[in-house]
Amino acid sequence: MSTIQQVQATGRRKSSVARVYLRPATGSEGQILVNGTPGDAYFDRPTLMMVIRQPLQLTEHLNSFDIICNVNGGGKSGQAGAVRHGISRALERFNPDLRPPLKKSGFLNRDSRVKERKKYGQKGARGRFQFSKR
Repeated sequence: MSTIQQVQATGRRKSSVARVYLRPATGSEGQILVNGTPGDAYFDRPTLMMVIRQPLQLTEHLNSFDIICNVNGGGKSGQAGAVRHGISRALERFNPDLRPPLKKSGFLNRDSRVKERKKYGQKGARGRFQFSKR
């Protein structure tokens, strides 16, 4: 009886949260499932899939894992960033020796940049209404 080893991690970006599960690949190459759909179908822009694959390419584990992600909140770009963060954290849990290259590339840092709030009496976060002297 074989036990399937699974690693779970959480990634965040903007207002998106991704729960990522890493399992050893069942076939010859690993697959990425996001909210039950293939990654290429869910993230329709090729750049978003490139963002997700970055930590796997860096650590040379591109076809080693099946990745299952549950993502909610935010837009597609923020969700892709959250998935990347979650994959990086899961890879670190799977093998602590992968921490230095992931850390050097900045994949383990949560990108904390969020939209600045609009202020009262103004047009936007920093934009002002046009000033008229007369």
